[in-house]
Amino acid sequence: MNMGQSINHLSALVLIPVYNGARHLPELIPRCRQFVCNDNLLLVNDGSTDNTLDIMQKERVNYISFPSNRGKGAALKAGFDFAIAHGYRSVLTLDADLQHLPEEIPRFLALDNGNRLVMGTRRIDRSVMPFARWLSNNLTSMMISIFSTQRVRDSQSGYRLIPTSLLRMLPLESIRYDFESEMLLKAGVIGCEIAEAPISTVYEGSHSYINPFKDTMRFIRQIWKRIWV
Repeated sequence: MNMGQSINHLSALVLIPVYNGARHLPELIPRCRQFVCNDNLLLVNDGSTDNTLDIMQKERVNYISFPSNRGKGAALKAGFDFAIAHGYRSVLTLDADLQHLPEEIPRFLALDNGNRLVMGTRRIDRSVMPFARWLSNNLTSMMISIFSTQRVRDSQSGYRLIPTSLLRMLPLESIRYDFESEMLLKAGVIGCEIAEAPISTVYEGSHSYINPFKDTMRFIRQIWKRIWV
């Protein structure tokens, strides 16, 4: 695939980390292709044990494949490295379980200026969000808002558009689900503008590999190190 920087420096790479996503990929990939050309779509197979890789190959989608599970953060890092190496202006990340609707991709692309981080923001409401997710999201969002001096309402949303110029600057260390909170915290601390795009809140019919307690504690350790180390 020959992708010149003369084109990509104005484009966003749509990046989807996948772990055991065979159930959703046959629907997800065609829906994404309605809004993004195939060259600008990249999936990262994070050591899936189902037939995720077979579906990626059948669909002829661009992909990176890990032989074993490394964690969501590691999958995202591989995609970020790809985007930087191929000269993309931004990366738009979404999950593979259809909690993030591909039909909302244009909302992010409309806000892409190559400088701001755009967060997909759900309705943070106890009536529509599982309690553990609601509690951990509110806690991390509050801490990130304090440290970045910007209002962040949905820090755990993985539906976000990130400029590659920011990715080049951030020393990201986490490899699991706290990776996304780490990115947001460090982006806010260095003064990156954080904007919001409203997105749907979808939980039905999807399985989450997030452990709200463990990942929140990992994030709190990051805050602790930032204050005292």
